[in-house]
Amino acid sequence: MTTFYELGLHHNILRAITNMGFEEATPIQEQTIPLALQGKDLIGQAQTGTGKTAAFGIPLIERIEKENLSVQALVLTPTRELAVQVAEELNRIGQFKGVRTLPIYGGQEIDRQIKALKKRPHIIVATPGRFMDHMRRATIRLHSIQMVVLDEADEMLNMGFIDDIETILEEIPKERQTLLFSATMPKPIQLLANKFMKNPEFISIKAKELTVPNIEQQYLEVNEKQKFDTLCRLLDIHAPELAIVFGRTKRRVDELTEALNKRGYSAEGIHGDLSQRKRDSVLRKFKEASIEILVATDVAARGLDISGVSHVFNFDIPQDPESYVHRIGRTGRAGKTGLAITFVTPREIPFLRTIEKVTKRKIIRKAIPTVTEAMEGQLRLTVEKLLEVIEQGKYFSYQEMAEKLLDEHDSLVLVSAALKMLTKEPDQTPVKLTEEEPLKVKKEKHEKHQVRAKVKTALSAKTSFQKRQSKNLKSSRVAAKK
Repeated sequence: MTTFYELGLHHNILRAITNMGFEEATPIQEQTIPLALQGKDLIGQAQTGTGKTAAFGIPLIERIEKENLSVQALVLTPTRELAVQVAEELNRIGQFKGVRTLPIYGGQEIDRQIKALKKRPHIIVATPGRFMDHMRRATIRLHSIQMVVLDEADEMLNMGFIDDIETILEEIPKERQTLLFSATMPKPIQLLANKFMKNPEFISIKAKELTVPNIEQQYLEVNEKQKFDTLCRLLDIHAPELAIVFGRTKRRVDELTEALNKRGYSAEGIHGDLSQRKRDSVLRKFKEASIEILVATDVAARGLDISGVSHVFNFDIPQDPESYVHRIGRTGRAGKTGLAITFVTPREIPFLRTIEKVTKRKIIRKAIPTVTEAMEGQLRLTVEKLLEVIEQGKYFSYQEMAEKLLDEHDSLVLVSAALKMLTKEPDQTPVKLTEEEPLKVKKEKHEKHQVRAKVKTALSAKTSFQKRQSKNLKSSRVAAKK
C-alpha cells in the first residue's frame, strides 16, 4: 500500500490527514490522487465506503490557492446530508492549509447562505437544486471555478438532477478539471461524461463483496396487508436497541411512523419534505437512543453516519441492488454484527434474485413469525431484565415486601404474575396503511422486441402489398396493349 507521504502532498495536508488517523491510501485514493494532482479529468467507479471523499478532496485542497479568495472548486452531491458530510471532511483536510469549504443545500435559509458566501469560501459543496438558485440570483460567481466534482453521479441521476447538472456545467468555464464518481455507470452518466469531460482517465475499484460480511441477511415473503403485523412481531421477538425501517415513499414513512407509535413503539420518521431543523432533531434523538426506531426513505438516509444500529428492516424492497447495499450498510458497523430483514411480496421475488446475483450473497428465507413467537420474544426479554437486576444486586430494598407476599401467596403464582405484568403483550391496535404497488419487473427489452416484430411484420405486409399492386398494374398494362 502507498502512504500519503509518498504522494508528495503539501506538509499542512499531511499534518491534517495524519490527525484524522489516515496513514495508507485506499485503492481509490492511491489511483486517483496522482492523476487528479496532474489536473486530469477522471471517472472513478467505486462503492460508498471506499474513501472517495478524500480521493477527490486531497487533490482539490492541494490545488487551491489560499490567497485567491474566489470559489475555485465545486462539489455536487445528491443530498443535503452528504453535502454536509463532504464539507466537514474537506474542512478537516484543509484546516492547516487555511482552505475553507461551505456546504450549500435546500432546506436551509438562503439568506443565511448568502451571508456565509460573503466570507469567501474556496470550495462549495452543494446540492444541484440549491446551487441553481444561487446561480439565478448571481450570489455565486462561477468565473474562478477551476475544478468540479460530481459525487455519487448515479444517485443524482436517480433523483432527477441530470438536467440541472448539465445546466451548471454549461455555465462553468470550459477550462476546468472535472472529476466524476459513481457506484454504477448507467448510459446517461456515460453520455454526461462524453459531453463535459476531456479524455477522462477511468478508475474502477471493484469491491470483493458488495455487502458487509458481518451482516446477517434474511427475507420474508409476505403479502402487502401482512407487512405491518409481521414487522411488529419481529420487533417484539428481536427487541432491537436501535433499528432503521426503510419505506419506499414519504407517505409510507409518515404512515408507518404513526402506526408504530400507536402500537407502543418509540419511532420517528425522516424524509425529504421535513425541514432541516426537524431532521436534525430526529437524528439527534436517534443517536442519543431516546427513540428506538428511525423510519426513513432512501434519499433521507443517504449519507447518514449513525453507529449502534442493530437491525435494518426493509419494509419495502428497494428498486436496485445498490440501494439495498446502502440500506443494510447502516448496521454491522465498527466490527459489530447486524441483522437486515427484507419484506418481499410474491411479485417482487425477481428483484430479490437480482440483489442476490449482484451482491453474490444468498439471502436466507425465514417464515412469518406467529403471535405466540412474538409473545415468547417479549417474555424472554422480561426474564433477561429480571436476571440482570439479580446480577446487579438492585433488589435489596424490595426484599421485605417480597417476604410478606411470599407469606400470603405461592412463589410460582407471584413470579408468574410479575412476568405477566412486566411483559409487553402483542398490541392489536388497528392501524391503516395505504397499500403500495409492488415493484414491476422491467419489460422494456421484451416490449422493444415486440415492437420490432410488429414493425417487421407491418413492413413485410406493406412490401407484399406493393409487389401485388405492381404485378396487377403490369397485368393491366399488358391487357390494355392487347
